[in-house]
Amino acid sequence: MPNETRTSSSIQLPAIGSARFSNPVFFVMKLFLTVLLPWCLVAAAQVTPPGSAQPQAMTSADRAKLQRSLTAYDEGHPQEAEPILREIAASYPDNFEAAEALGLIYAESGKTSAALPLLQRATKLRPSMAAAWANLGAAYLKLNRTEDAVQALRKSAALDPKNPQTQSNLGQALMESRHPAEAAAAFASAASGDPQNADLLYNWALALFDAGKVQSAAEVLARLPGKEVSAPAQSLWADIEEKQGNYKSAAEHFQAAVDLDSSEPNLNALGIEFMRHWTFDAAIKVYEFGVSKYPASLRMKFGLGVAKYGNNDFRGAAPIFSELLAADPANSMYADLLGHTCSLLSDTKDTGCDQLVEFARQHPQNAAAAAFAAASILHRPEQEQDLALAQRLLDQAIRADPKLAEAYFQLGVLDQRQVRWAESAIALRKAIALRPEFAQAHYRLARAYMRLGKREQAQQEIALQERYSTLEKDNLNARLKAVTTFLVTMQ
Repeated sequence: MPNETRTSSSIQLPAIGSARFSNPVFFVMKLFLTVLLPWCLVAAAQVTPPGSAQPQAMTSADRAKLQRSLTAYDEGHPQEAEPILREIAASYPDNFEAAEALGLIYAESGKTSAALPLLQRATKLRPSMAAAWANLGAAYLKLNRTEDAVQALRKSAALDPKNPQTQSNLGQALMESRHPAEAAAAFASAASGDPQNADLLYNWALALFDAGKVQSAAEVLARLPGKEVSAPAQSLWADIEEKQGNYKSAAEHFQAAVDLDSSEPNLNALGIEFMRHWTFDAAIKVYEFGVSKYPASLRMKFGLGVAKYGNNDFRGAAPIFSELLAADPANSMYADLLGHTCSLLSDTKDTGCDQLVEFARQHPQNAAAAAFAAASILHRPEQEQDLALAQRLLDQAIRADPKLAEAYFQLGVLDQRQVRWAESAIALRKAIALRPEFAQAHYRLARAYMRLGKREQAQQEIALQERYSTLEKDNLNARLKAVTTFLVTMQ
């Protein structure tokens, strides 16, 4: 099964496919700030910790204000502590306690950008304090500065290697920076101190899976309490089974994930699993339900279109791709899919294939779009065909890409529509020279040769058409696999 981007969690198991981490945890050093502070304020005037700046002497009045603000913070009244701490931090920029506490208040209230310079200042004032580096790393994580988070959390872990929350946050940062093997080591360290913690076990298993250590991931996931009723765990379990070649079991676990949580990512994962193994009827049912539940979801609509395309329901797929192209007129993927689908229809009426013409006009450098737009015109009922427009589109396609076999093939079709058999043979021979296995081009060329009285050459082309027809189906399947892969990565 395609492994959609997932994230680890330090609070609760995340939904599969979630594009964000749950919030990293900050280390609120209230015990230090409230119990040890009076001693620290006195000692700071006499002893400067190695690597720290000499703190400015604090007046007794300000010392009392700082103590009151920290007590208020400790008792759960940060709104009372914040203005006093802001004043103290401005007056005494070398005071660690004020900088760290104010930074934590900002961070906890979601003002991470305001918290960052204060937490950075705190690490400079107390570079040997693991919790200060841990808080800075958590802030970097919340701001998506993953490389900075990794550096800060590594420092914290070096100072306090047995702290499970530091290791968990480090694992998150390493996962976001695409270092799953190192993340697995961090989660393993965190889990060693809390072996029944479901969040840590899940994250550890996920990191191992992303690192390619599938069997190890399975062993860790087996230890996860409550995995039978956890949708994320079921989906990860399915990915593991898929990687191990247990496809029936993988589908069952994806279905279990959907039964527990019919989220859009879970439905998409189940639909892709079915399509991956050519079970298109089942995939269609999944995506039809997904579209009914998430009518605004482009991914659900796209999945339904791909499933219908794979099931040879081109008339059903074309309107879906047409709707997607209407919502995103510059999307060449949608245009290409609509073009390929329309080229496989004998009648494009009421399928949305007409949109290709406008797309080709708006994107003259897209040769394939112009060729498919011309094809859509040639597939219309005879009285509705604009052959002059088809000619212009094919000329446009060939100018944009003189090596596009599809454009010469459609030019040959256009010539035959106008009973220009000799001209069609020239165009079709060019198409075949560019793509020798082009079965339809061989068939069309055989028709041209029959009309021109070249029976022996026509029979040779028929033989080639029969030889390459299976290969052309394989090419269609390869295109479908490529589209399915795109669906996996679609956000």
